[in-house]
Amino acid sequence: MNLPDPAAVPPPDPAPARILCVDDEPSILAALRRVFRPRGYTILTAGSGKEALDLLGREAVDLVVSDMRMPQMDGAELLGEVVARWPDTQRILLTGYADAAATIAAINRGKIWGYVAKPWEDADLLAKVEQALEHGRLRRENQRLLDLTRDQNAQLRELNAGLEEKVAARTAELQRTLGLLEETHAQLKAGFLATVKMLVSLFELRGGRLGGHSHRVAEIARPLAVGLGLDAAATQDVVLAALLHDIGKLGLPDHLLDKAFNQMGADQRAQLMVHPARGEQVLKSVEQLKHVAHLVRHHHECFDGSGYPDHLAGLAIPIGARILAVANDFDALQMGTLVSRPLRPAEARTFILENSARRYDPAVVELFVAQIADRIPEEIKELPLRPGSLASGMVLTRDLKHPQGYLLLAKGEVVASEEIEQLLKIEAAEGIHLMLYVAPPSHA
Repeated sequence: MNLPDPAAVPPPDPAPARILCVDDEPSILAALRRVFRPRGYTILTAGSGKEALDLLGREAVDLVVSDMRMPQMDGAELLGEVVARWPDTQRILLTGYADAAATIAAINRGKIWGYVAKPWEDADLLAKVEQALEHGRLRRENQRLLDLTRDQNAQLRELNAGLEEKVAARTAELQRTLGLLEETHAQLKAGFLATVKMLVSLFELRGGRLGGHSHRVAEIARPLAVGLGLDAAATQDVVLAALLHDIGKLGLPDHLLDKAFNQMGADQRAQLMVHPARGEQVLKSVEQLKHVAHLVRHHHECFDGSGYPDHLAGLAIPIGARILAVANDFDALQMGTLVSRPLRPAEARTFILENSARRYDPAVVELFVAQIADRIPEEIKELPLRPGSLASGMVLTRDLKHPQGYLLLAKGEVVASEEIEQLLKIEAAEGIHLMLYVAPPSHA
């Protein structure tokens, strides 16, 4: 039930104001009638206080205008009776200067709304009357709104009597519905993930070097996505893309899947390089995999723009695809599907570092190296580091040459803080990336 706003409920159309004029002199009553009638008021008159009270007992009156000096009952007494018996009727006293003390006493007792001195100015009298009538109208309107509000509050109490029970029942119903929805969602999610795993399993059933590759890439990619600040949904997309990134290879012959990329001829490379776009086509038909399909398409893009299929560069490559590029190549290097021989983990890590800012996003590489530091148990003979990761006192294991070919630092040189600062300035000024090879602390 909609209850109206009390302030929005219009009051009834007002009838012309009814004014009772009281004076024992007929000439004064005639003068008052002459002043008020042009304003459209309904004018009633009485020649004494008793006559006025009798008339008020029969007629509804908005305002009483009474002279102060009258026989038997003066104006102050009359208006005192009016306020006691008809408090909503406004009261104005006409008084002469000689009646000032009595007028003030009447006002202080609260028995009259206002007074007008005789002889009066018509404009002043009309203004006082209009103010009194407006004051009465506002009081009546306020009372009307209070009554309306009280009635509506009573209706609200009636409506709210059983509300708690109704709300509790509705809440229980909603909770049951929510429970069913959550259960259904969990089943759908489990079924969806089972379908993804089935697709991966179908691909890996072919055997060869790619067995287990997708799961290993996903294990590397997940912590990279979390470490780079991706939210839960974006991280899940990266993991799913890692599991499905090679789905576009399903139609390729086995001998091509087992061959290292750098040992393929031009035709074989062209045949292989369509697999990211083909994988996107397969996956984007599934609504939940549209973002995943986008990452699969671009996981072979290179940071310098030399990758495929769209030659995207830098931050134009989706962050998830930049993560997949590092995770995928790290495992592919160890399988021997990227270069001519399988690399040891440390060698694969070095390859990733050496190709930072060329094949790979430097930010992803930096986090990747930090995350796998304890996963490469074999002895490290040298560390590839960028100038920002150098520390004073490290010993170079190789010559450092500028991309233009001239020597910057010689093998065996101990790096000082001033040299590190100079290398950072060269990178910043020329927009290049330098890689230094230093002996680990145990070999320094």
